[in-house]
Amino acid sequence: MSGQDVAVVVDPGVPEEVAWTFRANAPLLSRIRAGWRPRPEPEFVPGTPADKLTLVGVPALLALAIGFLVTGAVQPAFLGFGAVVLLFTVKILSPGSQPEDEPGDEHEIFEQARWYDGRYHLPEDFDPEALALMARTQRAVNSVLGSHVNAEGLLDNVRNAVMLPQQEWEIARLLAKLSALRAEHNQLIARGVAPEVAQAVQPLERALASSEAAVVARVEALERYAGHVADAERAYHARGQIEELRARLPRYEELVAESGADGFAVPEISRLADDADQLEETLRRSVGEAHEAFRYLDG
Repeated sequence: MSGQDVAVVVDPGVPEEVAWTFRANAPLLSRIRAGWRPRPEPEFVPGTPADKLTLVGVPALLALAIGFLVTGAVQPAFLGFGAVVLLFTVKILSPGSQPEDEPGDEHEIFEQARWYDGRYHLPEDFDPEALALMARTQRAVNSVLGSHVNAEGLLDNVRNAVMLPQQEWEIARLLAKLSALRAEHNQLIARGVAPEVAQAVQPLERALASSEAAVVARVEALERYAGHVADAERAYHARGQIEELRARLPRYEELVAESGADGFAVPEISRLADDADQLEETLRRSVGEAHEAFRYLDG
């Protein structure tokens, strides 16, 4: 699975604006992790366009002023010299003649990445197996937090907003550690293991496997919760559609009465009320099951 499906995972304790910046700049964070450094902020030093303007433009202006004071008018020679200086200044200060500076926000992101080092994980922190689990985790969390039943407060939306990002971070932290240990272990095995060492390696492999199984259980619990929320979401939307139909029911009844088709249509239309009651019950049951799954997840 490609890391493109997995977003940067940030410790919930990191300020939200910084967390959003990290999630929006995964490629830059990868470059920083690989050793990239932003160029220093531009300064006023000899050789810059501003300095050239000072060294060239000021004498030109002085020459023009002296010519005016001596002769009472600007002489053609002085005027020509000033025009040449002006054209030269425009040339050296034109945008095409200046090196492009690093955007200012890259400096800020670089400093934030150093300050919060260890409190975010990138897709490359996970091996393929862990990356797949991380993608499943984020899909489950996003589906719950993005649901209408959560936004409408039918679930415990406050606890969801706090606990689900914390679950995502804990899973990411464990998967990153598991990936690192698994890579080291595979490198050791690839070099060949003496028979005397093979027996000692087996408990380590069991530790890796049991740790992965524990993380998988967490992910599956999240997915079960998200599944119950999805059931509630479907019932929520269906109930809304039924309520829209019920609101239009008087107009249909009026039409049926006027057309003399009462015996044909009224029984069918009347079932809307029963359907609405059943959907209301389905919604309550789905929300209740989601709450039960949440308590299991929480504890």
